[in-house]
Amino acid sequence: MKKITIMYWIFTGLFAFAMLGSAIPDIMVVPMAVQGFKEMGYPAYLIPFLGVAKLLGVIALLIPGFPRVKEWAYAGLFFDLLGAAYSVYSIGKPVSDWLPMLVLILVGAGSYIFYHKKNQTEPRVVEAV
Repeated sequence: MKKITIMYWIFTGLFAFAMLGSAIPDIMVVPMAVQGFKEMGYPAYLIPFLGVAKLLGVIALLIPGFPRVKEWAYAGLFFDLLGAAYSVYSIGKPVSDWLPMLVLILVGAGSYIFYHKKNQTEPRVVEAV
């Protein structure tokens, strides 16, 4: 159980760190994010919305409990990464621009897998009614 917990926190920490690193420039609407959205043909007003959504997803992953919210957070972050990778690929950018996003999806998948393994090995507390 200890190994599973350690692996869970390694993958989750890496995933959360990367997604937070992606959220902060979006929240601040840095020129590089605006330029990237412009190249893909997306409106710039989506940038801070996506940044806040990513930040909330990272918070949901790191706060204990709330399993349903975590599931939604994983889904949202995966959709963000898949959409970003596909969008960058679709405008003809080189593999070096979108492949790191796919690697990050694998890190997130590791976090998700070990999250469920950790939950299966933890004893459940049954409340008396």
